[in-house]
Amino acid sequence: MKILALDLGTSSVRGLVLDGGARPLPGALARRGVVVTVDEAGAGTLDAHQYLACLTECLDELHRQGRLDGVELVATSAQWHSVVPLGADGEPLGPVLTWLDTRAESPATAAGPADPDAFHQRTGTWWHRCYWSVRLPWLRARTGSRVARFNGLVEYVLGRLLVEAPMSMSQASGTGLLDLRTLDWDAEASALAEIRGPDLPELAPRDWQGRLSAECARRWPALAEARWVPPLGDGAASNVGSGCVDPTRAAVTVGTSSAVRLMQRMPAHADLPVLPHRLWRYRVDHDHVVTGAAYSSGGNLFAWAERELRLPTGPALDQALAVLPPGGGQPANIRFGGDRPPGSDPAGLGELRGLSFGTTAVEMLAGLMRGVCDQVVDDLTVLESTVDQPAEVVLGGGAMAASPWWRETFATVLAPRQVRYGRHPEIGATGAALVATGRIADAVVVADIGRTDDQASATTT
Repeated sequence: MKILALDLGTSSVRGLVLDGGARPLPGALARRGVVVTVDEAGAGTLDAHQYLACLTECLDELHRQGRLDGVELVATSAQWHSVVPLGADGEPLGPVLTWLDTRAESPATAAGPADPDAFHQRTGTWWHRCYWSVRLPWLRARTGSRVARFNGLVEYVLGRLLVEAPMSMSQASGTGLLDLRTLDWDAEASALAEIRGPDLPELAPRDWQGRLSAECARRWPALAEARWVPPLGDGAASNVGSGCVDPTRAAVTVGTSSAVRLMQRMPAHADLPVLPHRLWRYRVDHDHVVTGAAYSSGGNLFAWAERELRLPTGPALDQALAVLPPGGGQPANIRFGGDRPPGSDPAGLGELRGLSFGTTAVEMLAGLMRGVCDQVVDDLTVLESTVDQPAEVVLGGGAMAASPWWRETFATVLAPRQVRYGRHPEIGATGAALVATGRIADAVVVADIGRTDDQASATTT
């Protein structure tokens, strides 16, 4: 069997063809970069039409190369928390709000949840600008009565390709409106979001499978009979792809942003354990949840530094960092993009401190990279308290693959925990494929986990 895995990220759209063991086939990758519009007011948006065009270009490329021949299953990893208002014709009435957007404010007349802790326990989230409970009224106030319904980015994109595209439990949990136990829209969260009739997408049942529309089947005939399964939130997919599928292993992923997460089996309708206030909890599928914390800063800090600080590149940068001890560099406040929930501080709080005329650009970069490591430590300790044991840590994500020094710094900061490195480069796509094929238990083998100092292996990714 061949699997097409779609990775619908914030900075890129990727299409990969995997074998039946969920391993990428050589050369069977198409990628398009995505333009995210950000500004000083806190905007972080995407153009839905351009995003759809990026995905269709990836599929066209794979089709021209014959890579889609024999594909039986399509799995998707997609960004959490996005939302786009749609008109009666199903077309966007404005840009897609991504997790980066910090502009939404709660209505002045809204009092919030009656019992914030109970709300947090049910939904795994807070009444916060990152979630639809705050975003939908804010969007409606700016869009007016023309809004017919709201969709996430992945539902909009797949809705243009498939006969139907209901919202998966994983994506629904990222809206902040889902009751994680009953797997239905939460009444109080929906009221706070000022839901009106069919505002929300339909929820996908456990056994949902999608098919290409007739028009798209003519465009990509090799996918005409392929089964499409419910999309996973990117964080959930990354945990599976990192081999972190039980309480003994926590995933620390650094891509555009960063996060620390721990996955557990928690079937629908079962009582959920108490969730600490500073952590969120989302659904992987009907039978598993992922608990953790996420941060606005990650590989985006590296990209900013690379653009603004005139850094050396490639091996020269690795050599310059290697001179510094792991964890070295200038002190930094890395909240360039503001807080992810439950924090509420705005973007623009980033700092580099202790600078002198002798401070180098590489030392400034190192301080930023150390700051990403530091933010994880306290939340990992709280996360471990929910399972009453220390966790082995597996590092993953594109930024981890790119920097041996960053991996060693994480190992230093997270000591005495055992810190390993997931050498598999496509953790989101692989994780989505493993869940789609019912092979979560095989994730540890597929992830190819090695030591953080295993540089020879790491550089092959």
